[in-house]
Amino acid sequence: MSITFSLQSLKLSSPFLHGSTSLPLLSKPNSSTPHQPLRSPAFLPPIRAMKSMQGRVVCATNDKTVAVEVVRLAPHPKYKRRVRKKKKFQAHDPDNQFKVGDYVQLEKSRPISKTKTFIAVAVPSRNEKQEKEEAGELGIPLESKQTQEQPQA
Repeated sequence: MSITFSLQSLKLSSPFLHGSTSLPLLSKPNSSTPHQPLRSPAFLPPIRAMKSMQGRVVCATNDKTVAVEVVRLAPHPKYKRRVRKKKKFQAHDPDNQFKVGDYVQLEKSRPISKTKTFIAVAVPSRNEKQEKEEAGELGIPLESKQTQEQPQA
């Protein structure tokens, strides 16, 4: 009993220890006090999400895994000419849908294994885009294409 009384009478140096703060120090700010919005420093760069990478499948022999070669251009350290840099990444292919030579997009994900942290997503090939442009916006052949085909038939 005497120990608890002596601890209560003992004044602590910090008002924040053991919840002994006074209410005015922790109360909400009044409307009379000027409210200053918190500003982020101007010198910090904005946070940018990782750009997804595109590459070509070079190996598809493993189950649910493809090896994708990503090619990027980087300046040569001495000659400053842009040279191709290649790097291979292992990517997850759950349906084994990709074959060697397919172009895929790599999306970052949680680590699936020691070397796999990407998921392969299909990218439409360049030939399909050209065929859609020839067909028109709605997928209907143009009149000029129809008139050329009808006399031949």
